[in-house]
Amino acid sequence: MTVQGNDLGFPILSLITFLPLVGALLLLCVGRERLRALRNLAFLTSLVTFGVSLPLPFSYDRTTAAVQFVERANWIPSLGATYFFGLDGISLWLVLLTTFLSPIAILCSFESIKTRAKEYYIFLLILETGMLGVFLALDFFLFYVFWEVMLVPMYFLIGVWGSDRRLYSAIKFFLYTLFGSVVMLLGILAIYFYAGAQTGKYTLDVLELMRVAYPDTPVITLLGVSLSFQDLVWLAFALSFAIKVPMFPFHTWLPDAHTDAPTAGSVILAGVLLKMGTYGFLRFNLPMFPEASKHFMPMIFVLSIIAIIYGAMVCMVQPDMKRLIAYSSVSHMGFVMLGMFAFNPQGVQGSLLQMINHGLSTGGLFLAVGLIYDRRHTRLISELSGISKVMPVYATLFAIIMFASMGLPGLNGFVGEFLILIGAFQVHWVWGALAVPGIVLGAAYMLWLYQRIMFGEITKEENKALPDLSVREIATLIPIVALCFWIGLYPAPFLKAMEASVANVIETVEKGNAGKPVQGKKTAGSVGGSAVRRFDGSTALIAQLPSRPTASQDEGGR
Repeated sequence: MTVQGNDLGFPILSLITFLPLVGALLLLCVGRERLRALRNLAFLTSLVTFGVSLPLPFSYDRTTAAVQFVERANWIPSLGATYFFGLDGISLWLVLLTTFLSPIAILCSFESIKTRAKEYYIFLLILETGMLGVFLALDFFLFYVFWEVMLVPMYFLIGVWGSDRRLYSAIKFFLYTLFGSVVMLLGILAIYFYAGAQTGKYTLDVLELMRVAYPDTPVITLLGVSLSFQDLVWLAFALSFAIKVPMFPFHTWLPDAHTDAPTAGSVILAGVLLKMGTYGFLRFNLPMFPEASKHFMPMIFVLSIIAIIYGAMVCMVQPDMKRLIAYSSVSHMGFVMLGMFAFNPQGVQGSLLQMINHGLSTGGLFLAVGLIYDRRHTRLISELSGISKVMPVYATLFAIIMFASMGLPGLNGFVGEFLILIGAFQVHWVWGALAVPGIVLGAAYMLWLYQRIMFGEITKEENKALPDLSVREIATLIPIVALCFWIGLYPAPFLKAMEASVANVIETVEKGNAGKPVQGKKTAGSVGGSAVRRFDGSTALIAQLPSRPTASQDEGGR
């Protein structure tokens, strides 16, 4: 991966990242009794941050996989840590998604948050800085700092402004994520010392560490499975990212955190925080440890299929709307992981696009649930029926976002799921076939949810006088609806921007440590002009990957 200069002439990435933090500091100077001023300043800060981020896709060079808008400065020379920010096709849309959803999350909180509002908005802005830093940092020390910083505000958002079991959910979220972070830190230290010993230069620069070939010869056997240094470090990173996704069976913190978080917390958690896990796999695991990624591909496929089916089936029996949508995230993120580990352009591009799609549609669904909760103070499906008769605007916008989540053609979810399925079928038809029931079940639980809360007779007196959406509430949903249609009808700009970076990751995985491409062939088909690469042995259940050499074979071959 190469580096391209910053043609804009000013540090736009730092400006985007730290503007919310500046806003948080300004909020400290505002009295807590000035509720309107607190709201407006927080919203204005996040809106300006979004505005500053808008030039990125227009100035981004789509013809190269190079890291762009680079900002680099010495930071801690004794550690080899640098202040290194950069952007490529993998992180571009995730940064835009973060700056897009943050003002919406703040706007939706105007009426629901009345106690400790000052601290609430400060934590939301600090959280935005942490999320942006994770997607932009290209130094492991800097990345880890932002990764840990992001945990603290989310912990307080759930623990202080959440619902009944908020303390339990906040602690569970924190402990799960912290455990994964500690294991990832061990992985970072392992590659830091190994690369330093090999090159004589100890650095935490991600791009420098990506140029080192980590050994793939077995060094330990666990439960009858031979594992190399590369495998062990891959697992250290993967555990942290799998918890964040969350992948089955590390998903149990998610329904609790979603159910008890305030609406804005659920929107940010589903829209952005879960993508940090999938981003980590795509940014670090695949290009840094290609042989290990191919080695663990079958495991990821199996866990992804389980997540897709299991998450969808659990949704069918949920009595709580928020919990239902939370489990739907387990299913949707299973699709993301399935496409990513297909190692072909359609699968990986579909995976990256589906990260954005899920952030929009699921974030929108949590907004919709929050709007009805503010009126009825319940999320139980049994307490709501016939809502469309008194809230037609709400019912219409809810339906559009629901169809986007289901993957209805013409909306954003369809494009991402279609590309992922193409990628899975290219590996082997069985993987694609196993994933398809997840789409059918997804339509079933979403339509059944909609039927129960929107149609039928109004059985509760409290539902007969519910006011429809206000202008402010419509303003939180309309931008999401517009993007759902845009990506669904014209996804080319989004796919084109990520094309070169995705092709670079796939090429790195195919070549592996030895710098030689995996024996394979190219087949017809492309996404935006990129040839579809397909592994040999397409008649096997799992693509035939290069056999893992023994230590003696490796010494003789090298």
